[in-house]
Amino acid sequence: MPSSSLNQLHQEVESCQRCDRLRTYCTDVAQTKRRQYLEWDYWGRPVPGYGDANARLWIIGLAPAAHGGNRTGRVFTGDRSGDFLYAALHRAGFANQATSISRDDGLKLRDCYISATARCAPPANKPTPQEVSNCSTFLNREWSMLKRKRVILALGKIAWDATLALARRHQCLIPKPAPNFGHDAQFMLQPGLTLFGSYHVSQQNTFTGKLTNEMFDEVLRQALRTLR
Repeated sequence: MPSSSLNQLHQEVESCQRCDRLRTYCTDVAQTKRRQYLEWDYWGRPVPGYGDANARLWIIGLAPAAHGGNRTGRVFTGDRSGDFLYAALHRAGFANQATSISRDDGLKLRDCYISATARCAPPANKPTPQEVSNCSTFLNREWSMLKRKRVILALGKIAWDATLALARRHQCLIPKPAPNFGHDAQFMLQPGLTLFGSYHVSQQNTFTGKLTNEMFDEVLRQALRTLR
């Protein structure tokens, strides 16, 4: 369960109105909906992080999907990316079930917390640099609150770059040029805290075979070895 401080942060995320373009897009999507989800009452607001307040594994994604997190109100919930991610987390022992379809489906994360670089669904899944910057304060707060973090797993280059910038803001010594993103890339941000990179669990990557179950499972196995 989230701590009281994380609960407060989640409420602040949900009420955020910093990015006019994103708020307009998310609201429009929530009103028009997708045909298969016409019976859904879309969330349509910024999506907070989710998971174990005492997590040692912190996963940072890109942004909620328009008909995924923007519909359900929980990160990686209700879309193919979430299907892939939570099945892998279940195999690795970080989740109590392999599926995530709604906020009240019983999913619990163990030793794992998940959030996003941008908290609103962006058009074409591409937040602007300013929108990423606007959301960076939420990552700052999570960094301070997730006191037991040992591994940060960045899903995709945008999340990798945002994590390096986040680490710099918290006095981590990041060289220039910065470490390059790549699948299975690793970089020690500070003693006891390692950044891992993985291709994003997007449908575009998983359906084309750019990211397979075996590839992602191996990244999680390496993260577990680091935690141990």
